[in-house]
Amino acid sequence: MWRLWKMVLLFWVVGGCLFWETGFAQKRKPPPTRRFDGPGAPKFERLDGRPGVNPSVSSNGNFLIGPDYLPASERRQIQGVPQGKVQQFTMDSKDGRLFNPGIARKVFGTVDPNNPKTLIVETHPMDYRRQITVYIPSQYVPGTAAPLMVVHDGPKGRPNMALPRILDNLIAQKRIPAIITIMIANGGGDAQGHQRGKEYDTMSGLFAEYIEAEVFPLVEKNCGVRLTQDPDGRATMGSSSGGSAALIMAWYRTDLYRRVLTTSGTFVNQQWPFEPKTPDGAWGFHNKLIPQTPKKPLRIFLAVGDRDNFNPNVMRDGMHDWVQANHRMAQVLQAKGYPYQYLFCLNSGHGVGNAKAQFLPHALEWVWHGYGDQQQP
Repeated sequence: MWRLWKMVLLFWVVGGCLFWETGFAQKRKPPPTRRFDGPGAPKFERLDGRPGVNPSVSSNGNFLIGPDYLPASERRQIQGVPQGKVQQFTMDSKDGRLFNPGIARKVFGTVDPNNPKTLIVETHPMDYRRQITVYIPSQYVPGTAAPLMVVHDGPKGRPNMALPRILDNLIAQKRIPAIITIMIANGGGDAQGHQRGKEYDTMSGLFAEYIEAEVFPLVEKNCGVRLTQDPDGRATMGSSSGGSAALIMAWYRTDLYRRVLTTSGTFVNQQWPFEPKTPDGAWGFHNKLIPQTPKKPLRIFLAVGDRDNFNPNVMRDGMHDWVQANHRMAQVLQAKGYPYQYLFCLNSGHGVGNAKAQFLPHALEWVWHGYGDQQQP
């Protein structure tokens, strides 16, 4: 009996160590810090070592910022600046058409042995509720069609007033137009097999069409506003997969959107289920789509951190490096002659939160630069 217990104890100890090494330890391993002049990096104009300094809003190209940052003054509520209003309402998936029902998974999945570019994932249908948060500037004139910005991963509870405060200040300073901003909560979960992944990582115009057909009519009805149909007066914004979703919407529906703001954009192979027409997912943007497609009327802002995601899951297809993905995006956009601005943020991780506190007002102004000038963005 004692021999049996020793075997059980030995199995528990060894198994526990293996679990620690293959499970928690790997999950907690931080991404490597990438040098700004490392392999595959574009050439950057150096603004590093100058906290609070951002590039000019009239400039294009690649810029290095950090490692220290100063939060932008536009983040504060300033006395005398007109304050917009924020309204919220909720959508039920059961009342919709394009994403009814949603999907979810219980476990992440395994790499398909017949196709290393995708996962085998078991999903199940689910119902979900989506909160919509709408910022309406005080300068909005009722009855007029306002320019707009869609923001992905909107709040699922009380609104975060950081972005509305920035918008109040930029609009009052006439640095951006009086935009109505629609912050749309995701459908739940993340990545392959979850509703958020289906919405954000799918390489098609479906999510843009969903917003156009099912979200915007409720925004206009519930908030008493009109939204412009002019694609030059429409922007999309997001971080991580929300960033790739912002570009996906504008790329596939350029008739609806022309301005894109991304941070830590997931321009990697995260589309699921596998689609033979776009086998590399959003990695295909810089691998084939942008280089091989005639230039589109898009204006694109990108930012990534030097410690951004690197192979964060079981996929090992060479297409899960967020830093290289964004480097490659900048290179193909430059080669194609797109108006773009790319910030490489030192001392910053996924989402570039510390850097974004400094550059977000600048990024918004850059994205909207030229609006109303009767010129292509």
